[in-house]
Amino acid sequence: MKIGFIGAGKVGFSLGKFFSENNVRVTGYYSRNQGSTEEAASFTNSEAYYELKDIISDSDALFLTVPDSEINSVYEDIKAYNIVGKYLLHCSGAVSSTDVFGDIDKYGAFGLSIHPLFPFNDKYTAYRGLKDAFFCIEAREKDAATLWEKELGLLGLKTKNIWGKNKAEYHLACVYASNLVCSLFELSRRHLENCGFSHEEIFKALTPLAKSNLENILSVGPHKALSGPVERGDKETVKKHLSLLSGREKDVYALLSITATELAKQKQGDNGNIQDIKDFLEKEVLQ
Repeated sequence: MKIGFIGAGKVGFSLGKFFSENNVRVTGYYSRNQGSTEEAASFTNSEAYYELKDIISDSDALFLTVPDSEINSVYEDIKAYNIVGKYLLHCSGAVSSTDVFGDIDKYGAFGLSIHPLFPFNDKYTAYRGLKDAFFCIEAREKDAATLWEKELGLLGLKTKNIWGKNKAEYHLACVYASNLVCSLFELSRRHLENCGFSHEEIFKALTPLAKSNLENILSVGPHKALSGPVERGDKETVKKHLSLLSGREKDVYALLSITATELAKQKQGDNGNIQDIKDFLEKEVLQ
């Protein structure tokens, strides 16, 4: 399988490097940004392509590692060439293969999406962690899904097949566990800064708290890992927190705390103090 990449951003860099490090033949990269094309090709010891038709001709499979908003237009460009027997794969977590490749049968090709559950935060180093990532496969054709499940399995990767109708909710789940955690940390950072913590002190203070909490969540599940004022049924502390907040952040705190009351009930069973907190948040804060 000869694999080419259209798009030379963080995902393309990382997947190409991971494949090339694991004896998969990467033909090279094509991108509108010539500098990025050449940099990605150099990083993966592959070719830089300056004509779309050439990378299509040289590749058995093409990963469309471009922003979600550009996937359809890139596919429209690709369809102008001979793609019989080729695999086109996009890496969006939210867009289904049918949304993009609905007419691909007419061209004798196969379309699917492969989304790694992994934060691509650095294009030069992210590939090192891909061996531990889940790769979620969603395809219009069962045979195409089976083939790529096998191909990725040969690289020691874990895969999961999902339905196209579930793509948006699947991606929502990923965003909660990854991207929005960054937002919660930023809110935490701002409040510690207000308390006089320096930038260095903030992250030294939060590191053991966050690491230990995440390890507990992954080990025993969210409800058993839960601690804090909601889990204790401490309504007065919840009220103190809310007194410091306003507007949308107050609503965010209330919504997350209501979810925490549901986790606390799983952990402890029905508890009047916890129910009191939930009732208060629903009736007094989110009215």
